[in-house]
Amino acid sequence: MCEPLICDSGRAGRGARGQWPAAEGKVPEIPASLRRARPPALPEVSELDVVRHYTRLSQLNFSIDTHFYPLGSCTMKYNPRACNAAAMLPEFLGRHPLARSAHSQGFLACMYELQEMLMEVTGMKGVALTPMAGAHGEFAGVAMIRAYHRARADLARNEIIVPTAAHGTNPATATMCGCVAREIGVGPDGDVDLAALRATVGPRTAGIMLTNPSTLGIFERGIAEVARIVHEAGGLLYYDGANLNAILGKVRPGDMGFDVMHMNLHKTFSTPHGGGGPGAGAVGVGPRLLPFMPLPVVAREGEGEAARYRWLVEADLPQSIGRLTGFNGNAGVLLRAYVYMRMLGREGMSRVGDYATLNSNYLLARLQQAGYVAAYPQRRASHEFILTLKSLAQQQGVTAMDVAKRLLDYGFHAPTTYFPLLVPECLLIEPTETESKETLDAFVVAMATILSEAGSEPETLRTAPHRMPVRRLDDVRAARELDLAHRPVSG
Repeated sequence: MCEPLICDSGRAGRGARGQWPAAEGKVPEIPASLRRARPPALPEVSELDVVRHYTRLSQLNFSIDTHFYPLGSCTMKYNPRACNAAAMLPEFLGRHPLARSAHSQGFLACMYELQEMLMEVTGMKGVALTPMAGAHGEFAGVAMIRAYHRARADLARNEIIVPTAAHGTNPATATMCGCVAREIGVGPDGDVDLAALRATVGPRTAGIMLTNPSTLGIFERGIAEVARIVHEAGGLLYYDGANLNAILGKVRPGDMGFDVMHMNLHKTFSTPHGGGGPGAGAVGVGPRLLPFMPLPVVAREGEGEAARYRWLVEADLPQSIGRLTGFNGNAGVLLRAYVYMRMLGREGMSRVGDYATLNSNYLLARLQQAGYVAAYPQRRASHEFILTLKSLAQQQGVTAMDVAKRLLDYGFHAPTTYFPLLVPECLLIEPTETESKETLDAFVVAMATILSEAGSEPETLRTAPHRMPVRRLDDVRAARELDLAHRPVSG
């Protein structure tokens, strides 16, 4: 049964005036012309009613703290509470973003060390922390690529090559930066089509955007050749850091030949990113792009106890692409990432890659044994993998979306559905390194049960979920006829 709307729970005369007793009977100093002619159409409810209503609503949500959340390409993993506690120390929370460097040495020291650690794990030569999200980091990366070519008077280079296995934000980012996206395909094994790449590069090539492992959940084996082809054509390589979880401590984008990348600190390094935020998309650059980094960047002057930290500004990097935010990035997210990396250390970060890939390959093998079809069965998984339900849709009329909705009835959030688009009826599944074997086994049992239901009672799947507060919605109608306004029933 659905939770009733709070607007329908009101009773005349109820309220929460205990929070402002001194205001009873008084009219604020507001001009008569600006005052309401009648009270707002808000429910009259007690404070306790409000607390209980919204607490019950919160308990209906799926979350990392309550459910397995295997969203492929999103790395929805558990985030240690110690990171939150450290980032919320009063000395950090009380720091004003416009505080002078002399009054911010502790914070700046943490940010400098975070830059250094990110450079170490990615193989980049410089890091800027200011981008507020992955897409923001993408924008900074492509903007730096354009600035590099313009600085060399190579103004014809305005094409960004985007493989079909790339993230959907990649072509959008290229377009926003004034470039033209040129799509190339992947081969039957999931690797970039090298012949298509050779035919696409040329004097207009500014760069290529891809991630490795790709969104297909497999490692791009020809990455060294991709780098050679693009570099010889005069372009640069951009690494989408969404899939960094798989290679952490194992291989570095800088060593693969990438010139610039963004890192989703809110995915790989401890901060939850559900609900659209918060985020941090720090960017790393190779030697060619060091002069073009976004501002500000933290610098250290001196060594040991004499070390002092300051922001690098326009006078220090005159070729910078400029400032991307009003201040210096999302400080809370950056601090969480800093603490997380300090907690893990070098060996701990290597274990992230170990267990992310171990869990993924274990889950892939178990689901194949249960009867599911891998999109790339000849390849081992990285941190995520793709199942294709094409045959199930053709034979039983049960789609990937039906399976995803049915999973909710068994207490699991659905994996990513229908992405990437080049795999029909796909589920993109990422178990992350934080889930236990028992959780993965329970997920396999639920998926096996659903597959059995698809054969014996497919209508149960087509009408799922059945145990949630809200049943199957008409997605198309909800998108086209969205109505969020409450209209009180008169009388």
